Amino acid sequence: MSADQRENHVPDVRLIERWLPIAALGVESVRERTPMTPFPAPNRLHVWWARRPLVASRAAVLASLLPADADREKFLHAIGIHGDPVAARHAIDHARRTGVRVKNPYGYDRAFGYSLNSGDREWVQSSLQKGTECLTVLDPTAGGGSVPFETARAGFAPLANDLNPVAALILEATVDWPSVFPNDMDPEFNQLAIEWRKTTEERLCAFFLQNDLPDRIDLTYLWARTITCPYCEGLVPLSPNWRLAPGGTGVRLKPELGTGPGSENRVCSFEIVEAANEQSDGTVARGAGTCPYPDCGRVIDGDEIKRQAQVGRMGEQLYAVVFKKRVIKILKSGKRGKDRWVRGYRAPRPEDDNSAKIAAKLAEKLPEWEAFDIVPSEKIPDGNKTTEPQRYGMNSWRDLFSPRQFLCHGTSVEVFREMLDADRTNGTIDEVRRAAYGYLALTLDTLLNYNNRAGRWDSTTGRVRSIFDRHDFAFVWSYAEMAPLVTGVGYDWAIQKTAKCIDELVTLVRPDAAGAPADLFTPSETSYTPPPIAITCKPGDSLDHIEDDSIDAVVMDPPYYDNVMYAELSDFFYVWLKRTAGHVFPELFRSHLTDKDNEAVANQARFKGQKGAKALAGRDYQERMASIFAECRRVLKPEGIMTLMFTHKATGAWDALTKGLMEDGFVITASWPINTEAEGSLHIKKKAAAKSTIFLVCRPRPSAAGSGAGADARVGAGAGADAMVQDASASYGEDPATIYWEDVEPVVAQAARSRVGEFQDAGITGVDLYLASFGPALEEFSRHWPVRRGTPRERPVEHRRRRQKELFADEWDPYAATPEDALDVARREVKRWRLEQLTDLKANADLDAPTAFFVLAWDAFRAPAFSYDEALRLARAVGVDLDREIVNRLALKKGQTLHLWDSAHRAAKGTLGPADGSRGMIDAIHHAAHLARSRSLQAARERLADTGVDGDPQFFASLEAVLEVLPVSKAFTGIEIEGDIESAGDDFEALLNLARLAYREQIDEPKQLKLWRDDAA
Repeated sequence: MSADQRENHVPDVRLIERWLPIAALGVESVRERTPMTPFPAPNRLHVWWARRPLVASRAAVLASLLPADADREKFLHAIGIHGDPVAARHAIDHARRTGVRVKNPYGYDRAFGYSLNSGDREWVQSSLQKGTECLTVLDPTAGGGSVPFETARAGFAPLANDLNPVAALILEATVDWPSVFPNDMDPEFNQLAIEWRKTTEERLCAFFLQNDLPDRIDLTYLWARTITCPYCEGLVPLSPNWRLAPGGTGVRLKPELGTGPGSENRVCSFEIVEAANEQSDGTVARGAGTCPYPDCGRVIDGDEIKRQAQVGRMGEQLYAVVFKKRVIKILKSGKRGKDRWVRGYRAPRPEDDNSAKIAAKLAEKLPEWEAFDIVPSEKIPDGNKTTEPQRYGMNSWRDLFSPRQFLCHGTSVEVFREMLDADRTNGTIDEVRRAAYGYLALTLDTLLNYNNRAGRWDSTTGRVRSIFDRHDFAFVWSYAEMAPLVTGVGYDWAIQKTAKCIDELVTLVRPDAAGAPADLFTPSETSYTPPPIAITCKPGDSLDHIEDDSIDAVVMDPPYYDNVMYAELSDFFYVWLKRTAGHVFPELFRSHLTDKDNEAVANQARFKGQKGAKALAGRDYQERMASIFAECRRVLKPEGIMTLMFTHKATGAWDALTKGLMEDGFVITASWPINTEAEGSLHIKKKAAAKSTIFLVCRPRPSAAGSGAGADARVGAGAGADAMVQDASASYGEDPATIYWEDVEPVVAQAARSRVGEFQDAGITGVDLYLASFGPALEEFSRHWPVRRGTPRERPVEHRRRRQKELFADEWDPYAATPEDALDVARREVKRWRLEQLTDLKANADLDAPTAFFVLAWDAFRAPAFSYDEALRLARAVGVDLDREIVNRLALKKGQTLHLWDSAHRAAKGTLGPADGSRGMIDAIHHAAHLARSRSLQAARERLADTGVDGDPQFFASLEAVLEVLPVSKAFTGIEIEGDIESAGDDFEALLNLARLAYREQIDEPKQLKLWRDDAA
């Protein structure tokens, strides 16, 4: 586009720049992931980390393309919201608090299951005024594929890319194959999987003996890792507890003492018990072991356990077997009814030990497997998430599997390759067959995911949990092994899971296909033509297959800074996939391991041994994301927009992401917080966690030369796309004037404050309210970028350290304003807003700094423990010195976590402070709470009267705020809370009773308690 064209160009405003139903989308996003209901097929097909909900992804795609005046009711219908989810959520919350069930409160099925009908598609086309042109949507970091999947379902052409080949294969299986082969895929996969299953079972059946058939079938084997006690030489099975099931079923250890310490055959046997008090105590806690032999009983240091593991002396011992037992039912007529199968547990028997047979088979097979590259030989590389297995002597990927598990997985790959070779020899490989092999490779990954040395037994649900319960390789002391040949479980379960996912994917992405309805209850339509789909596997900043100015919208879910190390985690699958899918799709699996050097994450492991590794990792992330954004700017049409979906609590992550955005020519025109992560509890949670995804809507700046015409032209202009256009249009033909932070700061503050109430009304609370305010602040800040300071800022501590001067020398500019400045302003405005909300005494709501910190920490994080870095930022907003005024007075710093103390903890530590509140009213409040809990309400009242605190209006404002944020105790809710949360709830109960006794005229009943009472009524 020429300079003249740019000067006259005004982009159209999109729906997402004006409106998004954030409350309804939040409820539907959480509903999509509600426990006890099946997750969408893309989530179940294969592990990928940090997928976005489908309904939120579809909303982002559609709203990024539709004009601002698009019909909002029709938009809601097109994304599958066919009722009032917010009202339904309120009804469900009320039912949970009162115990009165509500039948079908939503009145419609989950939104993600709805596919656009012909009326929706006609409305979309008419709203876009594009005729038959198929709009294109790019996701350069597509990951698990929610965005391209929903792009295709909405009728647009997705261009999906990811650097990671595991993600690229998942994208093919999720987005492409169901669309291209809707009627052929399911039968082809089932035929192939059945043949593979039959051959694999024939080779493995000798290693999974079922000695109690036909009335009892062994399902799962539970193993404990073992070491030798360095003091008595007994074999120690390590497990944090010995629970097997709810209700008390568990394991009791029976140590065989031999002739005493140092003698041979000091081993433990096991028996199943039915009562919790009969179970043995755990033998490992916080990394240290405890010898279970009564003539020893010494603590085994964690370093000793690691030492034995690293020299190959850590073993494993079978301690229980989970089985299902046939229960015969005899009818009153005397005839046999339908048999039932019930779960049971038994202790190991000698015949369960076939380790010698397994070792012999592996010794026979391994030379062949290694020669033909059937099994992984790769070492686990040093990384951010790989240190845990290495710490316990697991240095290669095959070490993550027990010998029998490894034999199973190796045999699975062997049969896969034999079948593939036979098909090639017979000339029976076509595109459908290749795709079927791709799905079979993903099926094998399902077994890898659950059948490994990190798959733990969940005693609450009675099932095996996957290695990726968390986003790391957490070491587990006791693990569960599936019996893969049992009918309906193991291999059968994995095959059926994949087959069902294929069927559901076709239903979702091809509503025209035979047997695939538009949703689960709507007849299929035959007029639908699927859009073209393009999937690539390359760096997101090198999309050379895409022409300049050719993409209508970029919708992306970028890597989350340091939250997930995708490449490190996916190596677990990659080393097996390149030996299965790699022989079908060799273009994806050519490298030794996944590419970590070009991955856009803040991975400190890449800078191991260098000074300031954390800062270097953050800078690397910013630069890589900036390169990706620059590529997006290149391929976007001049009127195109980019929508980002970002979830992270850390301000540093936001600063890095948005700085990259602005440096590469984007301006933020809108932002929306959507609750996408997990359903919030009615009572306080133990961990502080962000549940919201922030949608940032961006446009390329029309002028590549600068960012605006000066403070007069831009400061105070309206927010959003129109203001951006106004500002950008004013900039052509003249040099941009300097914009000063001192002029921009109040406008940023107003932008943040103006929308806090809107977000709160939409159900955004706690730490998410602070995150939600980041968007409006960054919108305003980005319109004035770059911004300079009139007065220099003080150099941060990390920049002043001599050893880091060289690291920061190039980037430190005392006159530069950064996105983090805008985030600080946003946090400050939310602080003011929340303090006003938490007390009715508005004139006296300006609490002292330590008390404000305590109140806002509970209000934001909803837990007594939270990130120290986030505590630092909250302290900065409040105006308190965290290390001098909070740590060791109100809280304990433990590693990178801050733990708030209640009154009992503070009393025990001797840190209650002056009872007159001279150092902070929270001291006076905690003195009163402690006396009320340990002595009497009257004693607490007298202490407050003696110090004169109860005549200070600020005391009442502080007490009122504290009662709004502390967890409500069981005495008022009937809900159990435990640990530090329970103790904080005891403070609430004591303080509320004190307020009722002595201060009814000054303090109203807490709003949060009124909510419980209204619901109970």
